[in-house]
Amino acid sequence: MELVYFMYVQKYYEQFKFLRLRLFEWRYELDTLQKIVLALGFAALTGLFAQLRFYLPFTPVPITGQVFAVLITAMFLGKWWGSASQAIYVGAGAGGVPWFQSFTSGIGVITGVTGGYLIGFIFAALFIGWMVDKYTSARSFYGLLVVLSIGIGIIYLFGAVQFALVWHLSLSEVIMMGVLPFILLDLMKMLGACWLGFFLLPKEPIGTHPIQ
Repeated sequence: MELVYFMYVQKYYEQFKFLRLRLFEWRYELDTLQKIVLALGFAALTGLFAQLRFYLPFTPVPITGQVFAVLITAMFLGKWWGSASQAIYVGAGAGGVPWFQSFTSGIGVITGVTGGYLIGFIFAALFIGWMVDKYTSARSFYGLLVVLSIGIGIIYLFGAVQFALVWHLSLSEVIMMGVLPFILLDLMKMLGACWLGFFLLPKEPIGTHPIQ
């Protein structure tokens, strides 16, 4: 009885791995228009998560859900369309689409105190997507921990540099106001994204099919 149960579990697990791989490969099989629509959808998701925000009394930079959306976008759209999705988010928001935090928009947001973080989204998505696309080891749980940590570091770097320039802050001041307050919650977002990515990203190279 236990052997039969194990065989059923094994069968469905192999089917799951096959479907997971096909979903990952499916991105490459879409035409350009479909990819643009998908990128727009993930840009809108980032805008939705931007509205999950609250402010701390000692920094003008809000805590939002955007980082989680950026990580998800990069893992599931890959380097080019993941970064394109974030470029759409930033560019459309600068052009007037009110999907930045608090439903704001405009070029002033990009050139303001939080603009560097938004620009960092694009480069973080490019790096994460590139690693996940190219290396199967980057799709393991610990691989994702490393890759997503570096991605968040890229966001912090761009954000902190612009924050310091706009407010004329020293290195220690910008770290205290623009980095440290966000680390704990961003780690929680990263862990959530890691578990989701570990579950849904294939561990096999693209083009392999475990079952037919």
